[in-house]
Amino acid sequence: MSSAGRGKPNSSKSTSRSHKAGLQFPVGRIARFLKAGKYAERVGAGAPVYLAAVLEYLAAEVLELAGNAARDNKKNRIVPRHIQLAVRNDEELSKLLGDVTIADGGVLPNIHQTLLPKKSGKGRDDIGSASQAF
Repeated sequence: MSSAGRGKPNSSKSTSRSHKAGLQFPVGRIARFLKAGKYAERVGAGAPVYLAAVLEYLAAEVLELAGNAARDNKKNRIVPRHIQLAVRNDEELSKLLGDVTIADGGVLPNIHQTLLPKKSGKGRDDIGSASQAF
């Protein structure tokens, strides 16, 4: 016989809070971490959803920029170097992660202006000119 009238209505399968919120990041796990971390005595129902959405947005932003950096370097795989280039070339992410060291990320390519060769004028009386009018 069927179990009509018993159990959950409409569906026998439970729906995760991440699915309800339309997120990929785990709302339940974040809720558990918030409770276990003793940041407050109680954790509201909306707090882990909001935090999961913020973390998912930040991850998507970094991954999109890092993917662009990988494509610029003709690579199919994102490595820490691409994440470093993405973060340091974005003003807001660079400010957010200003004190963060990305392992194996390297540094931004930069040559100080004073180390670059001087731009010489196109005068005829230059000492270093390559003309052969002697």
